[in-house]
Amino acid sequence: MKIQAALIETKGEPFNICELELEPPKQGEVLIKIAACGVCHTDEVARQQIIPVPLPAVFGHEGCGTVLEVGPCVTEFKPGDKVGFSYGYCGTCEACRTGRPYGCIENRRLNFGGVQFDDTKRLKKGDTYVSSFFGQGAFASHAVVHVNNLIPVAEDIDLKMVAPMGCGIQTGAGAVLNYLKPGPDSSIIITGCGPVGLSAVMAAKIAGCTTIIACDVVQSRLELALELGATDIINSREAESVQERVCELTGGLGSNYAIDCTGIGVCVRQSLQCTRPLGTCIVLGATQDLTINVEEDLMGVGKTLAGLVEGCSIPKIFIPQLLDYYRKGMFPFDKLIKYYPFEEINEAFEDTKKGSVLKAVLYME
Repeated sequence: MKIQAALIETKGEPFNICELELEPPKQGEVLIKIAACGVCHTDEVARQQIIPVPLPAVFGHEGCGTVLEVGPCVTEFKPGDKVGFSYGYCGTCEACRTGRPYGCIENRRLNFGGVQFDDTKRLKKGDTYVSSFFGQGAFASHAVVHVNNLIPVAEDIDLKMVAPMGCGIQTGAGAVLNYLKPGPDSSIIITGCGPVGLSAVMAAKIAGCTTIIACDVVQSRLELALELGATDIINSREAESVQERVCELTGGLGSNYAIDCTGIGVCVRQSLQCTRPLGTCIVLGATQDLTINVEEDLMGVGKTLAGLVEGCSIPKIFIPQLLDYYRKGMFPFDKLIKYYPFEEINEAFEDTKKGSVLKAVLYME
């Protein structure tokens, strides 16, 4: 079938919405009419080939939509079902079999290799096959997606609300609720108050942390962090020492936990140094190089430094949980979202890059 999709043919170029051919779903796949798709930093780093993805490609990996057709052997979904999208996994490796699909041995192939579950492609421009990001390619009017990537969506949820949950939001919230699981008397500093960091702030409030410190250089984001559950804020552009301020707020001990969402090596080290002995620092940003003194910053004080994938989330379980928190007014992630028509995809990316919008979501007619 003919579809509209935002195509990238060379590194870093603007998105070009054009007509592509989408082949029918094969075994274990469904055809989806896309309703909306979140704009994520991971799309941008892949477009810039910082994370290499075979080009030409259709990006977009936080999609949602309605099932139009199911392929052979699909029993979990039927035409008319509302679904959200998340990352792909094989379902058979050791990590998948032990309930940790976020550590799937096939993660890179299924999400960054440009191919579907069976290692083939469904999109074509003329005679040239086109890669689909995360096995979705959700910056499009339609997509063929494997059932492993899909999350059922209840009828009472606005489908467009589900779009940003498949990656960034579940990553921030999952780092707290799935991995750290902090006690109600604990303290945490979250550095980088974009959608990932602010999702972590909301999750820390749900977990009952008594000291939730948000750190950023943009004052408006810090004010929103207070609205979403932070107990204290630090503007690191103005503070003489973030580490000393955290110590002041935690009785001189440092925080129990730190989450760094910046992707900046010096900020990761700062986050690690803000934790107390035996503390844990989580890295969620796509950080490149990091320099630490292992004795002083890590081993000598018994700290843990961990990098997480997708917030250790099992999307079919965790995203419905987050939506339930949203229903109860405990996870107001809608305050992060600004919607753009699909045709304004380049503007949405530019606004995200400038920081004038927290979470851009494209909606398709």
